[in-house]
Amino acid sequence: MTFVKNAISVTLVGSLIMLGGCSTTQDQGQKETVGTIAGAVLGGIIGSKMGKGEGQLWATGAGAVLGGWLGKSIGRSLDEQDKAMMNRTSQASLEHTSTGSTSTWRNPDSGHSGSVTPTRTYQKSNGTYCREFEQVVNVDGEDHVATGTACRQADGSWRVVN
Repeated sequence: MTFVKNAISVTLVGSLIMLGGCSTTQDQGQKETVGTIAGAVLGGIIGSKMGKGEGQLWATGAGAVLGGWLGKSIGRSLDEQDKAMMNRTSQASLEHTSTGSTSTWRNPDSGHSGSVTPTRTYQKSNGTYCREFEQVVNVDGEDHVATGTACRQADGSWRVVN
């Protein structure tokens, strides 16, 4: 039962941090600050519910530190405009860009940017076209690289399958 309560608490903390970190009306510094504070407070509360005696004090401190770090990271993450630009670029790149060519996006408001490069195109036995790709997202000067595969849907959109 304790595990279930902790899992629910962690889910709520994540939700609150993301709400604080995703507001499009706050500037980047405010998003990081809100995320850090909310994460630290809520992480400390969760940590205080674990352990006993001196272990409980350590858990509270560790929860606050971990929550603050996680909250700052999420607060620094992509806003809705970033996500929309990334999705539009990904869809267009997978549909129209030749293998090996890179498409880029940049949000002048947040300073975040990214690129999508299709690396392989193939057709499955059922006729579905799929493309492997590399995606790079730059947040505050730090590149986050991911690779995956997307397949073309009946409506013409591309859906990531792994």
